[in-house]
Amino acid sequence: MGSMAFDVQVLESSFVAPSEPTPRKGLWLSSLDTVQANKGHTPTIYLYSPKDVAAAADFFDVARLKEAMAKALVAFYPLAGRLGINNGDGRVEIDCNDEGALFVVARADDLTVDEVKEFKPSPELRRLFVPRIEPSSIILAIQVTFLKCGGVALGTALHHVSIDASSAFHFFQTWSAFSKHGDRAAVELPCHDRTLLRARSPPTVHPDALFTLHTKLAVYDPSGPLSTEVFTISRDQVASLKHLCGGTSTFSAVSALIWQCTCVARRLPPDSEVRLVFPADLRSRMRPPLPRHYFGNAVFRLHATGVAGHIGTMALGSIAAHIKGAIKRMDDELVRSAIDYFEMAEMNNSRPLRGSTLPQTDLSITSWLGRPQYDADFGWGKPQLMSRAESARGGLVHLMNTEGTTNDGGGSGDIRVLVCMEAVNIKELGRLLYVKLKQAACGVAPGELSKDALLQVPTPIVQESR
Repeated sequence: MGSMAFDVQVLESSFVAPSEPTPRKGLWLSSLDTVQANKGHTPTIYLYSPKDVAAAADFFDVARLKEAMAKALVAFYPLAGRLGINNGDGRVEIDCNDEGALFVVARADDLTVDEVKEFKPSPELRRLFVPRIEPSSIILAIQVTFLKCGGVALGTALHHVSIDASSAFHFFQTWSAFSKHGDRAAVELPCHDRTLLRARSPPTVHPDALFTLHTKLAVYDPSGPLSTEVFTISRDQVASLKHLCGGTSTFSAVSALIWQCTCVARRLPPDSEVRLVFPADLRSRMRPPLPRHYFGNAVFRLHATGVAGHIGTMALGSIAAHIKGAIKRMDDELVRSAIDYFEMAEMNNSRPLRGSTLPQTDLSITSWLGRPQYDADFGWGKPQLMSRAESARGGLVHLMNTEGTTNDGGGSGDIRVLVCMEAVNIKELGRLLYVKLKQAACGVAPGELSKDALLQVPTPIVQESR
């Protein structure tokens, strides 16, 4: 199956505009938006199956989806605009012109939902199910692909300069609510006042800010092939890991595990300085806090640093505490300093990040844990799987909730760890992850990962992927 070539047939391509008039203006973008300009569109995929034969008759009715999107775009009108440049100061902005979101309908007669679930995030998955965006100034694009089994792959692409993950999930919750409930849908309106994140005058960066704020990712052409794998950490393994780390957050515990195993798998010199980089949401950290549904980029990257030899051998609880300490330092002053820094910095955004890699001393972990990944119920049930469709560069890790939901709509508690890194090290990373998880399940505080211990543990089973 892995060597087979698949393709989709595009049946229709159109634009969906807001169903009512919206503000026509240039929307000013904060420095936390403009710093994302070279990241392009974030590709994701949702997979749906019809519950029964009766439901299949109007399963993912295109007219219903378009009508619901048109209603949602009234409140989320920047997504119907285009990226542009302000004629006065040359700053990137969103031209709110109601030109609409790209809506593509396609068919894949050779694939079922179960088969698509076996694909790992990759350029191939993106090619098949995420719409090709032309022109690149389009902010929102979606593709509804009908599969052989009657199921649907919903591919989405949102330009990162316009929104972060919280804002994206808010839009998909609203669009799906209009599809499911019509005009009875309960809508929580987004806040479009991005001047709430305007830099101070004059901009001022606190001297201590740069100890925690990660100002710019350094990316390079990879020296060898990159590889992507998806590892699964079960709910019980997560619980054991958190207990071992003194009851810290899931993010801190899992990130500590991945950071340590990556340092060892890469065989870094013991005295190498290593960095763990991760985006943090500032909405609740400002004083006063941002509105909960602030629509835009309200995140910036923090980092924790260490020495490879220490990170590779120290107790996971200590590493988790180190990560948590970086998060605790995120207060209003750090937030303001970050905004001011990016406002003043001369950021070179000319180079795209796809196909590049971070230095092996760096690891970037983005968490979607706790996000409403599976709330996009358009009236035909929740998705079986929601995931990134592609990982853009080496050294990038995504933590995501697993496929499947419980009766109360919650996730299973398992975590999918999407890793893109140098191919020569990724299998070793998998081995190390499962060694440590096995130790954690036994209540053992893992120390250095010896060769003898590695030889006693089989290669872990990862997601079988094309």
